[in-house]
Parts: sequence; C-alpha cells; structure tokens
Amino acid sequence: MPALRVLSYNVHGLRDDRQALIRLVRELAPDVLVVQEAPRRFRWRQKCAALAGDTGMLVGAGGLPALGNLLLVSLRVRVHETWCMRYPLTPGRHLRGAAFLRGSVRGGGFTVSGSHLATDPAERPSQAALWKEALERIEGPVIAAADLNEGPGGGAWRTVEDGLVSSSAGTFTYPATLPARVIDGLFVTPDITIDRYEVVASDLARRASDHLPVLADLTLPSS
Repeated sequence: MPALRVLSYNVHGLRDDRQALIRLVRELAPDVLVVQEAPRRFRWRQKCAALAGDTGMLVGAGGLPALGNLLLVSLRVRVHETWCMRYPLTPGRHLRGAAFLRGSVRGGGFTVSGSHLATDPAERPSQAALWKEALERIEGPVIAAADLNEGPGGGAWRTVEDGLVSSSAGTFTYPATLPARVIDGLFVTPDITIDRYEVVASDLARRASDHLPVLADLTLPSS
C-alpha cells in the first residue's frame, strides 16, 4: 500500500529561526509539506521557491493565490492538478484562503488541501463551511491540514472534521514555547490509514516557529 508522509506547519511568516526550520523539515523528510503563513506579498514566488529549495522540496501549489497557504512536495510525489480558493473578505479583517493539490505516489492517488482560518470567532465558521464544501466536492482520498485557530471543541473544527478522521486529541500545538492549545489539525478521509500522528515538540521546532508542526505517516488506498 502506498505510504505518504505529511507535515503541516504554521511557519509564522518565516520570522523565526529559518535555519532551524530548514533543518527540521529536512530531518523529517515529508512527501508533502502544508505551510501556513508562507510568503504571500512582495516577491512571493521567489520566496516560496527559495523555501522549497532550502528544504529540498518543490513548490506544488499556493502562495499568493491561496493567501499564504503553500503546498510543497518531494520528488516522490507526482502533481496532476492544483487550484486555490479565497474566502470572502470581511471589511477590516485579513483575507484568507486555501490551496489544493491532486497528486499520486507509487500508485496511490490523493488530494491534499491546506488552509488557515480566521482568528475572529465570528468570521471563522463561514470560512470553515466554505472550505468543507470544497473538500466534499473532491473525489477519492483527501488530506486536509490547517491552523484552525481553535480546538476540537469549536464549531469550525467540528465542521471540518465531520466525516473525516483525525488523531489530534490532547496534542497541544500552540504556543510552541509552552503548548497549551490544540489549534493545528490534520484530517483524512476514512479510506486513508493514519499510521502515525505526532506533534513535533523538539528544540528545533520550538526555535523555528511559534507553532509546533503536525506530522502524519499515512497509508493510501491503492488506485
């Protein structure tokens, strides 16, 4: 059965220890890196490409079109299709969106999507609903990873998780220095097996960002 390693990470706009981030990603060697708060403004293409190159990966999808959500892939992954979406802008708030990539690895097909939901609890549910609608239109195995800015008890989290499988209970991701909340999650359709789910709490991870990354080893159904 095809194996896929996915790492989801809010990199805090690359404002922390970049070398720690690069070293950590290279050590964990994901097939897919789902990035929140990636470059999305001036020279975003070059900055996203530089991050991919530094980590030994390739740009799959996202960046400015997905408003800071970026999908990087290893050479194991064959990319078939990519697209992005943007959520409606609430005046005075931060414009947000999601990135999507349909790929395959060793005969196993999948679609992965990354998003970063609003800090505003009044705005977040509608974004979760729009992302969920987009996820439900996808056929086949789906992986969804995000900084949801709330925990498993929240309405937006429950919206995204509905019908999907997650192993996030009790695994704090924020803040990195003294984790006390679960606000970063990874969800998969039931046809994907989660073989390992870990919040990486190493010294490198704490230096690299204000969030801890979520790592998952998955087994995909064979095509």
